[in-house]
Amino acid sequence: MNDYAAQAKRFKAFCDENRLKIIGILQDGEKCACELLELLSMGQSTLSYHMKILCESGIVVNRQEGKWAHYRISAGGSAEAVDYLKTLTTTKETESACSAGCACGDA
Repeated sequence: MNDYAAQAKRFKAFCDENRLKIIGILQDGEKCACELLELLSMGQSTLSYHMKILCESGIVVNRQEGKWAHYRISAGGSAEAVDYLKTLTTTKETESACSAGCACGDA
């Protein structure tokens, strides 16, 4: 994922309190959807909605076992998010942040 739209999709996973709770729970390891439902006290459709966003972002992966899905944090998806955030928040300029012709005169 190198384009802005794809990265926005990845970071959307972190923009909801319920999804952050889910990620926090998954830090302890893989969980069945039935366990998440119990721990989060939410309906199946609400959990499904949040898991879809988490899985589409690449932060979480799932596997089916019978009628239940099992979820875990994706090491690869997490690493990509961390790398992109570092790249995005690293200043490229080594001197003045102002460009030539800036009104502040610091260029």
